[in-house]
Amino acid sequence: MVQSPDAHPESLGRSIDRVKTGVHPCKQCGFFSEAELCPLCLDPARDPHILCVVEQPTDILPLERSGAFHGLYHALGGKISPLDHVGPEALRIPALLQRLKEHPPQEVILALGADVEGEATAHYIADLLSAYPLKISRLAQGLPAGAGLEYADQLTLSRALTGRTSLAST
Repeated sequence: MVQSPDAHPESLGRSIDRVKTGVHPCKQCGFFSEAELCPLCLDPARDPHILCVVEQPTDILPLERSGAFHGLYHALGGKISPLDHVGPEALRIPALLQRLKEHPPQEVILALGADVEGEATAHYIADLLSAYPLKISRLAQGLPAGAGLEYADQLTLSRALTGRTSLAST
């Protein structure tokens, strides 16, 4: 940037400043927004009966790029991590429970990481949500597309075997 005569570092600086002052969390889901509600929450084409809970707002981006999910989202703002001094009270769990009371979905998908903290957070939320009349599900886990068995760890292989699907009945 310093050596290029076409670089405009001032423009980049102004853009970063505009993002810092103009973009904030959506009041409803926690995603990035310039208004009170983000475009995803305002989209009438989205299915309000399915709510996908993610750890961070940035986790919404790959789900949207996949084109496979058309429901609504809720970003927790992290995951339970006692070693990092992050308890449930530090997350957007109360906002999730309030949202379920006001607009109860039929299903909540817990799209949280497969690490220890993500699993703990998923179990904690599943326990809280067991009081609600809704389906609670988790993203499937297993082998990534294009990967061979020789590169998979034991936990991934175990989950892939446990969550296998039938291709044909005999």
